[in-house]
Amino acid sequence: MLIATLIAPEGRLGLQDLDKAALAIGGAGGVAGEPRWLDEGFAVDLPVARIDAGAARAVLEGLIGGADVVVQPAAGRAKKLLVADMDSTMITIECIDELADYAGIKAEIAEVTERAMRGELDFEAALDARVALLAGLGAEMIDRCYEERVRLMPGAIPLIRTMRANGARCVLVSGGFTVFADRVAAEIGFDRALSNVLEIADGKLAGRVARPIVGAETKRRTLLAEAEALGINTAEVLAVGDGANDIPMIQAAGLGVAFRAKPKTAAAAGARIEVGDLSALLWAQGYTRAQWVE
Repeated sequence: MLIATLIAPEGRLGLQDLDKAALAIGGAGGVAGEPRWLDEGFAVDLPVARIDAGAARAVLEGLIGGADVVVQPAAGRAKKLLVADMDSTMITIECIDELADYAGIKAEIAEVTERAMRGELDFEAALDARVALLAGLGAEMIDRCYEERVRLMPGAIPLIRTMRANGARCVLVSGGFTVFADRVAAEIGFDRALSNVLEIADGKLAGRVARPIVGAETKRRTLLAEAEALGINTAEVLAVGDGANDIPMIQAAGLGVAFRAKPKTAAAAGARIEVGDLSALLWAQGYTRAQWVE
């Protein structure tokens, strides 16, 4: 049995939407069961059978305006491990672009960031090139950037704290920098953070990133190692990110989610969140609002 969870952050889901979804499933050869509200108007579970997850998702995505849909097996939907990206996922910005703004070269850096996140450039080479352009920037700008620019993505705190309150482990794995990721992880409540180290010399950015670089393969390996350490299989893992360097970990997870993602990442993921915030991932796991830890 599969569960299709329809999620509307504006709370506008109605019975007509559920009828439309059931008809779409039936038209694709499946059978829709009795819907169950998680939070009326906001999120509903629709059991579906005699159809695979990909086909169900294909007919439901975009069917209802202002709604996301997650289709997955009913069993084990509340995950025991979350592995998440940071920039543009757990926070609203790309930290390297904002640092570059203090150096007066944001447009130049942001263009490279966008291409790297789209998978058009090699991540490691693009990171080295961007960081080299920041050489000489005062290290005090890191704290200023964090205070002035870093904002948590809506839904980040309830997602992490609710999962941890229910026994899950939460790991932040970022191609960004420890000077941001460690603080973000602590603020949100992650169990662990892994990211890149910006080299600093004489109070200024040296224009280098310490090795080894945390990239796509590191993210995937971290997910597998964390799952092994917990004694769980990958079906019990949720991974979420937005960039091309998140694809390997997204595809390794039982529920791999592309969050407001670049096209290549969205196409590779088993679920996409385009409308809602990170709290959509709580509804996707079957948590009602009354169970969220705010």
